[in-house]
Amino acid sequence: MKVMKFGGTSVGSVSSILNLKKMVEAEARTQPVVVVVSALDGITDKLIATSHLALKGEEQWRDEFDAIVARHHLMIDTIISENKRAALLCKVDALFEQLKSIYYGVFLIHDLSKKTEDAIVSYGERLSSNIVAALVDNGIRMNSRDFIRTEKKTVVSTDSHVKHVLDSELTAQLVREAFRPVCCVSNATNNTIAVVPGFIARDRDTHETTNLGRGGSDYTAAIIAAALDAEALEIWTDVDGFMTADPKVIKSAYTINELSYVEAMELCNFGAKVIYPPTIYPVCVKHIPIKVKNTFNPDHPGTLIKDTIDDDLKPIKGISSIKGTTLITVTGLSMVGVIGVNRRIFTTLADRGISVFMVSQASSENSTSIGVRDEDAAAAVEVLNEEFAKEIETGAMYPMQAESGLATIAIVGENMKHTPGIAGKLFGTLGRSGISVIACAQGASETNISFVVDGRFLRKSLNVLHDSFFLSEYKVLNLFICGIGTVGGMLLEQIRTQQQILMQKKRLKLNVVGISDVDNFVLDRDGIDLDNYEKILRAGFPANTGHMRDEIIKMNIFNSVFVDCTASRQIAALYQTFLEHNISVVAANKIAASSDYDSYIKLRQTARDRGVWFRYETNVGAGLPIIGTINDLCNSGDKILKIEAILSGTLNFIFNEIAADVPFSETVRRAKEQRYSEPDPRIDLSGTDVIRKLVILTREAGYKVEQDDVEKHLFVPDDFFAGSLEDFWKRLPELDADFEARRKVLEAEGKRWRFVATMEACGDHQLTCKTNVALKEVPQSHPFYGLEGSNNIVLLTTERYREYPMLIQGYGAGAAVTAAGVFANIMSIANI
Repeated sequence: MKVMKFGGTSVGSVSSILNLKKMVEAEARTQPVVVVVSALDGITDKLIATSHLALKGEEQWRDEFDAIVARHHLMIDTIISENKRAALLCKVDALFEQLKSIYYGVFLIHDLSKKTEDAIVSYGERLSSNIVAALVDNGIRMNSRDFIRTEKKTVVSTDSHVKHVLDSELTAQLVREAFRPVCCVSNATNNTIAVVPGFIARDRDTHETTNLGRGGSDYTAAIIAAALDAEALEIWTDVDGFMTADPKVIKSAYTINELSYVEAMELCNFGAKVIYPPTIYPVCVKHIPIKVKNTFNPDHPGTLIKDTIDDDLKPIKGISSIKGTTLITVTGLSMVGVIGVNRRIFTTLADRGISVFMVSQASSENSTSIGVRDEDAAAAVEVLNEEFAKEIETGAMYPMQAESGLATIAIVGENMKHTPGIAGKLFGTLGRSGISVIACAQGASETNISFVVDGRFLRKSLNVLHDSFFLSEYKVLNLFICGIGTVGGMLLEQIRTQQQILMQKKRLKLNVVGISDVDNFVLDRDGIDLDNYEKILRAGFPANTGHMRDEIIKMNIFNSVFVDCTASRQIAALYQTFLEHNISVVAANKIAASSDYDSYIKLRQTARDRGVWFRYETNVGAGLPIIGTINDLCNSGDKILKIEAILSGTLNFIFNEIAADVPFSETVRRAKEQRYSEPDPRIDLSGTDVIRKLVILTREAGYKVEQDDVEKHLFVPDDFFAGSLEDFWKRLPELDADFEARRKVLEAEGKRWRFVATMEACGDHQLTCKTNVALKEVPQSHPFYGLEGSNNIVLLTTERYREYPMLIQGYGAGAAVTAAGVFANIMSIANI
């Protein structure tokens, strides 16, 4: 036989309750079926709310009561056949008369006892079970109060009260007796369907109506399944089963196919609200599998819970969490080595009915931290201070310390005990994301690692852990793209065309969550549609560096990278703040890496300390692997002795174009027209860009250098850089004659001009060097002679590459190659 339980949403609408009928009747064709039902969706809350209105003496209780009646009548009129409707309405209306009398009594005497409230909430299941029994073929309604028995347990507290707990032995006996005539005879095609109201029970001594607590319908079903040795227990709800995490927080969460009883219990205890936690125990001891299925998606396989999982290789099955955690710390020197302190803590809290869901104790025994729900915190602190009043008075212990606004997270999986390094990976992942662990706990079974974090970091913690432990279908990298000019715009296009390919081949999702330009910025943690980002951006926030910084930090998003495709000094100034908040930075912008040495070192150190990344490969040579190569050489123990480089595509273009019929001034104009130079070409002619690049390479080689340390041998007189841009263009032809005369001599000697940046280590074996930029004449035998167009070239002389220097050459400018270099930096972070 099978026990099937249907929750409130499964009986709450016409379509869902008709699905119930179809599924139950199909099962009954092959075996006896017990159906346990909850109240119609929302009715239990409605019953409680109406009782409180009556308690306050508000006439509105009548309207609320009438609405409850109307909803049930409408359901009956819609789904029950005419030949059964009158008899059912008679039963239902009799229950409503009883309920109305109870409400009226509460209204008159302004008193609502626990006994009365238990009676009121029982009507939800009593009504729904009558409807379902009339709906299904061969349905008979059974009264769970006839066989589910509870006993009283007094909970001592400032407002001592009686708690009803299950009398397991008596209940099992009564269930077997009650169901023997119903389920012990199996008909090949036409079995009886026993319909049972969940949740409600009866006190074994007083015979008063009681209940098993909110969610108790699951428990009712498990109790019956265990007593009758059912083949399976099915829990039909409104989700597909247990998820790897809360899908409202983690979009990539997915259904877990199979769980062990222990794993399911751990997930339930830590906030997974799929089934009521006590449900698992009765069927676990009888080895009865639980199937969690979706009434609204019955073809989905759901989640199967059983003893052991075959071929189970995943160390982590799921991540669960509890919001609203308060951590109470009991501390004092008198606790060290004293037997019985923890017993007093937990006995005191248990006697007051306060549940502790996590315990963390220092090995020195001088402190114990316990996790309770926020609503229990004040009472817990009060009773513990009372219990240890004498110790607190003498100074042997300190008053209880409570920290609220926290969240508890648990990663669950029985295979963790077979997988070394899980805890290390957990805490390392959190640390790299800037999330501090306030307390943690792990049992010797290694099924559950629980820890407490600041509640503000709950979403970020869940996402980064889900992603890190490969519970997600793909890894997610969240990108903020700043600047959508030639480089930024090309980068967005490259990301757009690669997104699906990376998801399919690399299981990597590049999620662009922010875009900004000079006018606006837009943020969306779910991702921005790159097909329409320009339109979306126009409707965004007005551009403001401080506002954008604050909003990005406020998002507190995991695995995030800020990508700077601007040349803005204001944007570069944001890097330090972003790195401090565990946001990696990828920069095409050269300002930060070439700024004062101390700031440069601080950025790199912050990135290392925070476990994030500061990448800027495209600062020199666009997409050429120059910085990465220097880093690899130095990290492997080599020493850079000399760097010779042509680092300005603009200047190389100018000196390749100059000819007898193309004067110097014309080459500069062509460089601007073909967008090799800045709009103001004096920036390129001044050598500032080359100096910045040389400073960056020199620092990457391990030398301390500032921009002012670089000797400058420029080829345009200083007075040309004064005045307006218009004046510059008027005066520029004045240089043509001199350049042409020198060019002829150069041509006769078989040489060419190259603007060369040089770093050479000093011979004292210390990390000191000389740096300069200069216009040099290079012969045909030199590697720089044949450099074409706007290409860059770098010669690296090292202790290993002394006789034959390493040469790196290729496109050193252009939006496509620069964007590709930025993209490569992003991918290097994604692949770590």
